Amino acid sequence: MHSFNVKAGGISTGFFYLARLNQTVMEFEEQLNRIFPEANAIPEAFRLSNEMHQREYLSGGEMKPWTGDVHTVLSPICIKTAEGLQRKVIGSYPLCGQEEAMAALDDAERAYNNGRGEWPTMSVSERIGCVEKFTGKMIEKKDEVVKLIMWEIGKSYADSQKEFDRTVEYIHATIDALKELDRKSSRFEQEQGIIGQIRRSPLGVVLCMGPFNYPLNETFTTLIPALIMGNTLLFKPPKHGTLLHYPLLEAFRACFPKGVVNTIYGRGNVIIQPLMESGRINVLTLIGSSKVANQLKKMHPKVNRLRAIHGS
Repeated sequence: MHSFNVKAGGISTGFFYLARLNQTVMEFEEQLNRIFPEANAIPEAFRLSNEMHQREYLSGGEMKPWTGDVHTVLSPICIKTAEGLQRKVIGSYPLCGQEEAMAALDDAERAYNNGRGEWPTMSVSERIGCVEKFTGKMIEKKDEVVKLIMWEIGKSYADSQKEFDRTVEYIHATIDALKELDRKSSRFEQEQGIIGQIRRSPLGVVLCMGPFNYPLNETFTTLIPALIMGNTLLFKPPKHGTLLHYPLLEAFRACFPKGVVNTIYGRGNVIIQPLMESGRINVLTLIGSSKVANQLKKMHPKVNRLRAIHGS
């Protein structure tokens, strides 16, 4: 009799927790249904006019067509439908492979040409002019990029606008810093009886990888300084926050010499490893965990020659 009571008590307790769990699930589903609207209830100002299916990428100064595998981008924001809540499909982007990544590296190396290419030998004022032209074209795409930040990352409209505006402010601040640096470099300095000029030069091909939480702002905090100093770029957008860069690719193509900015898409273990193992990456810029940064640096055969800029 005693053992029966224990079992009965255990069954009773189990039913109690199961009922509580079911109630919690129902309450959570009701809460989600209150949070996420139907498609026609979304204000016109915040709607995506069309799904964005990217079928091209920038490499060697050309928007190259892509007919291979793609990755479908699902928003963290759900839409209420007759079948229940469904994650909004934003669009898709290319899943390139090792061949395309290495071809982009070839384009970046040709543009740099051991420091003798058009971009690294361009005057500071000319490079600033290119970046200012790009900034103007970027601002023209503000509404589109802000909406994509909202739908891809799940940020509020206000926070998405702030991220865009802070990025533009950062570009202007970088330009001002380079102007001041160039003014100082034009002067002769005397150190321990030696008179000379100190000038900074580009380092080579930069592999730029940004984070998903601030996919525009923090990516550009490494991309813009590397670019304006005369380096050439391989730019891999973050997995979450890829499509929002697509509206800016034409501006990159139009504002910079051929091969200076090259985008690479695909899974990191497919495209990043061969790039690093080639030994032809001069600078790695990564906003992410130190563990990932160390793993990437170890792939480089000449790690003592690799410059790394890492933030978390």
